[in-house]
Amino acid sequence: MDASLKGRTALVVEDDWIVRQSIVNELQDAGFTVLEAATGGGALTILRDRQTVDLLVTDIHLTDAVTGWDIAEAFRGTNAKLPVVYASGNPSNDHRRVAGSIFLEKPVELSKLVKACRELSIQSISR
Repeated sequence: MDASLKGRTALVVEDDWIVRQSIVNELQDAGFTVLEAATGGGALTILRDRQTVDLLVTDIHLTDAVTGWDIAEAFRGTNAKLPVVYASGNPSNDHRRVAGSIFLEKPVELSKLVKACRELSIQSISR
């Protein structure tokens, strides 16, 4: 557990329950408080209703009409420097990616995903 991440809240958006639970467990082990959503609409509700989310980890194509691209844009609407990690089996669309984000192609090693989350989160704390 990284003490500098304690109290930081991550939102994981993934429609595959097994993948989502794996990511949630790894981020919790790293020190994050983790919220989760299975749909883009659910993620937008969390972002609207929750006062603080410090990190977004999202798949791109979800089971509803809201994409990971849309969620990241809404997330960054509150603070342009918040960390975003995309994890998807679909190709990256550099025109849709928010600035300073990381794109990881699935299947992604969970240790690599957690490392990316940790690095972006620590960078955002020091800004």
